[in-house]
Amino acid sequence: MLDINFIRNNLELVEHSAKEKGYHCDTKHVITLDDQRKNLLQTIEQLRSERNQTAAQMKSGQVSPELIQKGKEIKAKLAELEPNLTELEQQIESAIKTIPNIIFDDVPLGGEECSVEVKSWGGQKTDGVDHLDFATTRDWVDFERGAKVAGSKFYYLKNELALLENALLQFGLQKVMSKGFTFMTVPDLVSSKVLEGCGFNPRTSEQSDEYSVEGEDLTLIATAELPLTGYHMDEILDEKDLPLRYAGYSACFRKEAGAAGKHTRGLFRVHQFNKLEMYVFCLPEQSRALHEEILAIEEEIWQELGIPYRVINIAAGDLGAPAAKKYDVEYWSPIDQKYREITSCSNCTDFQAKSLNVRIRRQNGELVTAHTLNGTAISMARTMVAVIENYAQADGTLRVPAALKPYLNNQETL
Repeated sequence: MLDINFIRNNLELVEHSAKEKGYHCDTKHVITLDDQRKNLLQTIEQLRSERNQTAAQMKSGQVSPELIQKGKEIKAKLAELEPNLTELEQQIESAIKTIPNIIFDDVPLGGEECSVEVKSWGGQKTDGVDHLDFATTRDWVDFERGAKVAGSKFYYLKNELALLENALLQFGLQKVMSKGFTFMTVPDLVSSKVLEGCGFNPRTSEQSDEYSVEGEDLTLIATAELPLTGYHMDEILDEKDLPLRYAGYSACFRKEAGAAGKHTRGLFRVHQFNKLEMYVFCLPEQSRALHEEILAIEEEIWQELGIPYRVINIAAGDLGAPAAKKYDVEYWSPIDQKYREITSCSNCTDFQAKSLNVRIRRQNGELVTAHTLNGTAISMARTMVAVIENYAQADGTLRVPAALKPYLNNQETL
């Protein structure tokens, strides 16, 4: 959530960013509402001052019918105006939440097609196997029974593929912990306060991606980013402890609304999968460098797994509400002969922390809003797709990437 004073002082930038991101919001209406709030608050504060003066006079023994009547009139006016102030404040907060974070100057403008390749690593294989055919033939995955039990796009992992997923988790954990991240398991549900505070505001109602629990103020998480963002909600962090680095492991649940036309075969796009997520709370001046640090960790992971990839600086029109800048890492798919998204990392500046009241006390006593960043270490389902496509062999076995051998009894193949 943006600060109202920031919106006032940077109206052109805020409107430009919202337009480029594809969000329709009325910033001028927000300012009008805030003007009304200020005027009403001034009136209320004047009445409260008069009420206090009247009460003081009555306590000192200066009681008169006129004074009593004046006190009643002030009380009646406050009873009328204070609910109006509360309603205005709620309207302003709701209106501000429709305004996305600003974009950095180096974010490409335009839609998804305008995203810019920053770098690439590895070759581009021209041969490979379809991961679903490969895994189904070996009885490693069962979508049919997953659909019977839970519906389309749910699945069971079995045998060597389940072991491969566990190996990927262990490999990812060792990597992020060596970089100073604290490993955490997290709740699989969050309240609406956390969900909204994270800025998960779809551009349209048809794009809502979350599963909600009927009759409860709870939503299944689409990523560990949500509970990790809420971890320090309504807290004041100490500057000397920053940056705080967390690695959250969780199941992720997604309706995949608005995913029509995207690759949907097999494990690439499913309704439930496991993911290891990196998350950082930091000082405002640290966030840009830490964004590059998170990206570097993601690159290390794919290089050690031997999966060719490229890094994309995501265009404004493809950014969500919270991100000021986002990188996608796309692996090379020898089956599709193109790059496909496998991880991402975002700098959300103070957008999420402002909503959830996560502040920092600097050494000089000043209070500032924290900055937050997130990045996927390993998304298990898609990573298994990439490993199978790049490591399946002609004899029908799967060559084990060197980085995963320690977690698979040093086996050469599966």
